[in-house]
Amino acid sequence: MTWLAVAGAVFLGWLVLVFLFTPGINYHLARRTSVHADDFLYTIQSTCQAALHHGNRITVFADGPAFYPAMLDAIRKAKRSINMECYIFQGGKTADQFLDALAERSRNGVKVTIVVDAIGSFNLWGRPVARLRAAGCRIESYQRMRWYSLHRINNRTHRELLVVDGEIAFAGGAGVADWWAFPTDGRPRAWRDTMIRIEGPVVAALQGVTAENWLECCGEILTGPDFFPDLKPCGQTTAFVIKSSPSDRATASRVTFQLLIEGADQAVRISTPYFLPDFALRRALLDMAKRGVSIIVIVPGAATDQRWVRLASRRMWGHLLRGGVRIFEFRDAMTHAKVLIVDNLWVVMGTTNIDNRSFEHNDEVNVAMRDPAVADRLLQDYERDLAASDEVTLERWERRPLWEKIVGPFVWILERQQ
Repeated sequence: MTWLAVAGAVFLGWLVLVFLFTPGINYHLARRTSVHADDFLYTIQSTCQAALHHGNRITVFADGPAFYPAMLDAIRKAKRSINMECYIFQGGKTADQFLDALAERSRNGVKVTIVVDAIGSFNLWGRPVARLRAAGCRIESYQRMRWYSLHRINNRTHRELLVVDGEIAFAGGAGVADWWAFPTDGRPRAWRDTMIRIEGPVVAALQGVTAENWLECCGEILTGPDFFPDLKPCGQTTAFVIKSSPSDRATASRVTFQLLIEGADQAVRISTPYFLPDFALRRALLDMAKRGVSIIVIVPGAATDQRWVRLASRRMWGHLLRGGVRIFEFRDAMTHAKVLIVDNLWVVMGTTNIDNRSFEHNDEVNVAMRDPAVADRLLQDYERDLAASDEVTLERWERRPLWEKIVGPFVWILERQQ
């Protein structure tokens, strides 16, 4: 029994070391490059193993009262298929609208397939799921708690995707929940977030992402023109899809962020709800600021939904602020927007947060777009968000409450697990 206890203690100690102290990858570029270089487009495409698609049309929607009606309108006009993948699908008024629309289309012969995360959408199960299935919708839970998959419990699908008829896609950071639609918890406004409507050839790649986890859930491979129609160019945006899964520690989304940030010549604009950059990304931000690149980050303020994560984030701001990185905290409401804008040229939008959970643990999806018009449109929203935020200067950061300074070092473990 003594030896068994010793062996158990050694195993638990090893497990703690693996979870808390496994070092991150030392990402860096082999040589200095620029997002404006002739070969950059194909470098990022090849490195991330993603197909480049020209001729797409992008429409930007700021906040739930804008993007939810657009998503529901697309669902109600579906003729052949609807594919959804959600981390968050929470019961409420907003969910009821989606349930009604999905059930109605399914009863009228549209093929409806839905994948929701077993943890993020836990309370959807019961009557809502029974209602969808009674209407003919097919819905599966991703990574349920099963004895043979417990080793993957930390792997969630964090993707938020809607693809209609294989022709129209909606991507961004928002799931389906009331807090995106109207004020909750006594706040004066709903959560701040951004979604994009995408049309054109790149939609096929996004449909392929929804098909991936549908296959994993039930073994079915989606095929045919109902899901994969022939798509013609319809706009001016060049784009590719960045699909990340934790098959290994180096994910395509992490490589994309490193390439774009280190390739900036003028400006980097980041909006993220959870800002826990690893050492390599912090070094890249500081190096670019030292070269004269303007770097601004917008994060949630006191209205955050993850107070411990905010504490873990704030403890590492000192050397970023000293190095010239500017950080702003959004007032009044939670900001959940996930946007990277580089040199008014490149934009990345999707579900990836600037944290290790997104880069190493979750299934994520982003759309990288090379289009000054899309960048300008998103920069308009970014400037409005800056006006609704408070800058955290180095002096202000050093004057943060004593209790925060004391607690900060004890929440550092979130840097690798959040």
